[in-house]
Amino acid sequence: MQPNHLSDTSFASLNLHPLLLSSLAKLGFDYCTPIQAQTLPLALAGADIAGQAQTGTGKSAAFLLATMQRLLTQPRVGPEGQPRAFILAPTRELAVQIHTDAVGLGADTGLKLAVCYGGTGYESQRQAIADGVDILIGTPGRLIDYYKQDVYTLKYIEVVVLDEADRMFDLGFIADIRYLFRRMPAPAQRKNYLFSATLSHRVLELAYEHMNTPTKVEVEPEQVTAERVRQVLMHVANDDKLPLLVGLLRHHAPVRSLVFVNTKRGAEEVENTLKANGFEASTLSGDVPQNKRLRLLEEFKEGKLPILVATDVAARGLHIPAVTHVINYDLPQDAEDYVHRIGRTARAGQSGDAISLCCETYVYSLPEIEKYIGNRIPVEQPPEEWMPKDFVRVKRSSSSYGGGRRPGSGGPRRSGGGGRRR
Repeated sequence: MQPNHLSDTSFASLNLHPLLLSSLAKLGFDYCTPIQAQTLPLALAGADIAGQAQTGTGKSAAFLLATMQRLLTQPRVGPEGQPRAFILAPTRELAVQIHTDAVGLGADTGLKLAVCYGGTGYESQRQAIADGVDILIGTPGRLIDYYKQDVYTLKYIEVVVLDEADRMFDLGFIADIRYLFRRMPAPAQRKNYLFSATLSHRVLELAYEHMNTPTKVEVEPEQVTAERVRQVLMHVANDDKLPLLVGLLRHHAPVRSLVFVNTKRGAEEVENTLKANGFEASTLSGDVPQNKRLRLLEEFKEGKLPILVATDVAARGLHIPAVTHVINYDLPQDAEDYVHRIGRTARAGQSGDAISLCCETYVYSLPEIEKYIGNRIPVEQPPEEWMPKDFVRVKRSSSSYGGGRRPGSGGPRRSGGGGRRR
């Protein structure tokens, strides 16, 4: 981590348990990130937290340290083996990442950890919980499944964390969340930490319903997008998007690149086109089996797979170090997703590039995105030589991708990229 990524608050100044300080030292973490510096003193003083924080800001370490501090300094209220802390995540990948972070931070503590999620490992996950656990991490569906089988009880929960609360709403998990919360001790009898990309009305309503007068911690608007991300916008006609993508990948030769596409069908077409033009690429979408998803992510993290094509739902919550380039093949239709996407690069003090292709179909999303991030994305004209003369176009399926309309946009499509800015 580099100093410009950190705050002036050192972990040593927070009176953390010596075992946690030992783990932090081994991991090379001396100073808090801004979200950690804002939330940890409050949480360690006993406050409930409703925090606004994007993926990649260090929020996981914030709530994990607060949780572990509580468990290490307070006597157990329930029988040995039953969970004391409960961490809810909306996606399998985020649950796995939180567990990985917890293993590192809790390496010297002796706290027992378990993670559960759908799609794989049903019996092994069930057994891990049955063997005894202090901190239980997982997705709502699998957690409820095991709860109904009496694999564990929620009667003795001392700390509960809800990560990416906004995505819980998007994925329809709120009824499940309420089901679990209502089977725990009352909010005043436990510590409660909620994190969300935005503290919208519905998220705050959930917080006040199931938390004990939480303290709001919000990221300032100017911090919405990472300062170290070099953002570029390129206007392009629909038919030229794939050739331009191939050209810019050839030009930049990224070591580890995430290409975001709005639909599963579009992601498959991008993957097939990249392969036909000599690139090694794979798609991460909601339909990919869990074992394959984990394998693809591991290969991408290790640098064996240089290009990962992804949809927003599939990539939400992923923690992938050293992503050099994020390419928005499609501009997202939700401004918040733009921030989530480009936040995949420029982590932990690194710099990174975020290149957005602005086509006729999705140009209508641009004003909302720029309003949300508080500035205009610099426009660059791609050099003519980036359009490869040897481009191989893969035959499209019966309904071609990229020519559809955004719902409700009305009127004929603009030509030539739709209202270029100079």
